[in-house]
Amino acid sequence: MNLTQLIFESLESLNSNKMRSGLTVLGIVIGVAAVIAMLAVGNGAQASILGSINGVGTNLLFVFSGAQNNPAVKNPRPVTMGDASAMMDPYQAPDVKAVAPVLQGNGIADFNGNTKTTTILGVTPDYYSVRNISLLEGQFISQSDQLGRASVAVIGVDVADALFGRRDGLVGETIRISGQPFRIIGVLTPTGGSSFGSADNQIIVPITTAQARLIPPRRGGPDAVDVIYVQATDFSTVTAATNEISQILRTRHHTAVGMDDFTVFTQQSILSTAQSVTGILTIFLGGIAAISLLVGGIGIMNIMLVSVTERTREIGLRKALGARKRDILIQFLVESSLLSLIGGIIGILFGWLIAVVVGKIAVATGNNFTPVVGADAILLATVFSAAVGLFFGIYPANRAASLQPVEALRYE
Repeated sequence: MNLTQLIFESLESLNSNKMRSGLTVLGIVIGVAAVIAMLAVGNGAQASILGSINGVGTNLLFVFSGAQNNPAVKNPRPVTMGDASAMMDPYQAPDVKAVAPVLQGNGIADFNGNTKTTTILGVTPDYYSVRNISLLEGQFISQSDQLGRASVAVIGVDVADALFGRRDGLVGETIRISGQPFRIIGVLTPTGGSSFGSADNQIIVPITTAQARLIPPRRGGPDAVDVIYVQATDFSTVTAATNEISQILRTRHHTAVGMDDFTVFTQQSILSTAQSVTGILTIFLGGIAAISLLVGGIGIMNIMLVSVTERTREIGLRKALGARKRDILIQFLVESSLLSLIGGIIGILFGWLIAVVVGKIAVATGNNFTPVVGADAILLATVFSAAVGLFFGIYPANRAASLQPVEALRYE
């Protein structure tokens, strides 16, 4: 009996028990769809997180106080405006392009009784280029604003929506931040949330204004800042810039060898951490979905065992007419494989549909997240479903093939 005859006979056998075959296929459909959808969500989350990190800039470094990898360092000195100025020295740090110290705090913005709790950033004009800032309208903080401790602010769209109910025509309006008047000079382009917080719920003011009027002094005095963003001249010079910054801070902080009281993070280290976390998340989601596929496989085995019992006389008759053990074995394996294959194909389409729906819901709720159905997920689901069909079909097929013709013919 050739393969084509086997397939047609198997389809005919499955068709004679439509309800039972349909329920068996449903188990595989749910399992495969779960695998596809879960992996799509995991891949989408990974792409979204890594996209947010890359959007910050591949040549960006983060410098802050504290030695994360060395708990032996006690009472680390804060990073300061003086440290930031030293990093701009072209002789000590030739691979550094720009430096932007940042002071961060929280406050309440108010306009005509409308309030919004928001993040307040005190920055220098270089923050605009270092963080790739773009504006819906207006202008960013200037050098004269910083030197004059001007009461000016650039606001995010969440703040604009909460205070004004609109995002345009806001330049020149006056709001109160922690009870003090500030004139709006610009509105940030919406970017959504990311691993670095939501830029849409921020108010940016000159760092000198923040130090004097909005944010309490940090440990280490009024010159201390929370983080220093450093832009290397190019992605290829990030390592050199990291070494130059580290050497400058070691000299200024008078730290012993191996006792750095600061941390320099690069995009590569953040990307590696994010990839590790999202990779584990994807494997975890895929593992949960695989359990559903395993349950579907057990369903196939149960149905095939029932089929063997019901068709015992048929099997005995086939053997009496000359069918070999191998022929019976292959026939039942083909039936279980067909059930798994049909369920796998429908499951792939259903899983893709679920991923599309999840993406639509994410867009509708304002989240920058798109599930990604990759070829690897489809291949994995297909191979796994086929393997499930074969594996769980082996025992029933072997049981059918091992029946003795005389006993099978006498079976009632």
